[in-house]
Amino acid sequence: MSRIGRRPIPVPAGAKVNIKDQAISVEGPRGELSWTVPEGISVAREDSMVVVTRASDEGPVRALHGLTRALVNNMITGVTTGFTRVLVINGVGYRATKDGNNLRLAVGYSHPIEISAPEGISFEVPIPTRVIVGGNSKEMVGEVAAKIRSTRPPEPYLGKGIRYEDEVIRRKAGKAGKVGSK
Repeated sequence: MSRIGRRPIPVPAGAKVNIKDQAISVEGPRGELSWTVPEGISVAREDSMVVVTRASDEGPVRALHGLTRALVNNMITGVTTGFTRVLVINGVGYRATKDGNNLRLAVGYSHPIEISAPEGISFEVPIPTRVIVGGNSKEMVGEVAAKIRSTRPPEPYLGKGIRYEDEVIRRKAGKAGKVGSK
């Protein structure tokens, strides 16, 4: 049995979980998320816990057991506390500004790059070299953060570019130069 899949999911006081057939929806103080549970997996509410079980021990169903539990747990966490991803901008003249609901990046191109926030995603720019992407869906927060990072990924020689706050960039040595003459 899946070690992750068999663990029950606690439901906080502010969240409501509705299960109807194979559809699950979670409501909380930050909003609502819904998802369709795959075939062979069942989700049930027991007191203040949500339990995920599987119908058989076939390979594809076993693979979906832990995944379903993790996704339902992320839905509950998202509507109660939310998710954030912090991006750091390194480079001379590289900066970010918030323009309404959009993010404007100046990262070394001849033009600024505009990234609009999808529904449910918010941007914060506390200082020009730091961007915080927040939202209820862990998947959407990660996807938007990856899109921002892909505009100028960090390069290994000087470390210039956009990176995640907890990301470590392995630096390469520059050109060694000429040691002796012939």
